[in-house]
Parts: sequence; C-alpha cells; structure tokens
Amino acid sequence: MKIALFGYGKMGKTIEQIALEKGHTIVLKTSGKSSLEKIIEADVAIDFSTPKAAVSNIKFCMERHIPIVCGTTGWLDDYDEIIRFCDKCNGAFIHASNFSFGVNIFFRINEYLANLMKPWKEYQVSLEEIHHTEKLDTPSGTAITLAEEIIKNSENKSWNLKKDQKNNIKITAKRVKDVKGTHTIKYQSEIDTISIQHEAHSRQGFAIGALIAAEWLLGKKGVFTMKDVLKLK
Repeated sequence: MKIALFGYGKMGKTIEQIALEKGHTIVLKTSGKSSLEKIIEADVAIDFSTPKAAVSNIKFCMERHIPIVCGTTGWLDDYDEIIRFCDKCNGAFIHASNFSFGVNIFFRINEYLANLMKPWKEYQVSLEEIHHTEKLDTPSGTAITLAEEIIKNSENKSWNLKKDQKNNIKITAKRVKDVKGTHTIKYQSEIDTISIQHEAHSRQGFAIGALIAAEWLLGKKGVFTMKDVLKLK
C-alpha cells in the first residue's frame, strides 16, 4: 500500500515506522509547505496534521479520488460540509477522534454505561481528560466523542468546561508533559461513585488503528467510522 502522510509530527513519524515494518511505502510526507506532487502515487492518505490544515487536505484528496483517513481533531464544525463534499466526489473517508482499538471499545462501554445510568437521577456524570502539553485542542476530540455518546444515551443536553450544571456534563481538561492520553468518566452521588477509565501508554495504538483503517478503506466508497472497521455496530 502506498501512503501519503499529511502531518509529520510525532504521530506521523510513528505511523511511518509501523507502516514500513508492515511492508507499506510512504510516497509523501508533509510538514509545513511541502510539495504535494507525489500525492498522485498514493493509494490512500492519512491525516494527522492541524485543525487548520485538515479540511483542505481532506478535500484535496477527495478531488483526486484518494481515500483518506483523518485523525486530526478540532475541525469538526466543517464535518457536515466534508460529508457533502465526499458524496459529491464519490470519495472514501474515515474520521475518528481516536483510532486506538482500546478506546473504541471504551466508547462502546461508555454508551452502555450511560444507558444503564439513565434511570438513576441521583448520579451526576463528569469527564476528565489529560493529554501532553503540545496538544492543540481542548477538550480532546476523544472527550467530546465520549460526552456526545453520553448525551445520546441520557437526559444530559450538553457539555461544558466550566462548572457542574443540571443535565450538563462537566469536562475537565488537563495538560501534563508527556501524557499520551487518559480519559475518566465518573458517575457520582452522595452514596458512591462509579468510574471507568482508559489510559494510553504510547502512540502506537493510535498509529496501528489508523493503518488498519486505511487498509480497510481501500476499494470502498462513502463515509465510515471505526465502528465499521472494527465491526462494533
């Protein structure tokens, strides 16, 4: 598989290392104002760039009929536009706030727990996420996905970064040097606390998941998620 990498930071370099170990070829890796001429050689593209660059990178690939997997977060105000653009181009696209297998299983556990807790009004749900100090968006895309799934399966209406409110999920975002990503969900009452947590130990889980998604996307058309890739629906 010939891969174009958009974004050549820590995640891009980890993806490159694992891709080469699996026998794939990197035909393009971009950072800053890199030339994009070699994109025509790519079978698939993987984007871990910046929120500002992601939308143009995705459209660039779709216009050239190159399937693209995007793990960049912080740009989802444009998500509906990208879905329409993908349909117009008859493209192939996967976006995930987190490609880790463990996190995607954690997403399903979160949905299930939220549904179980729905009748128990005495519990207040909250969410904490901790990431490295270089992370650009706050809260993390993973935290937003977790909060949105709780909202779908409960009477909570929204989330915020400020304070506890009725029918509102408080997200606490912390930035600590060299933390790969920890997400904790708590349901707290006066009597007890129920909590679930996922802690990432390295970037490899994200990189492996993105590569598996890219391999899966080849030959397909449409917009997909990691639930499709991992058969978690």
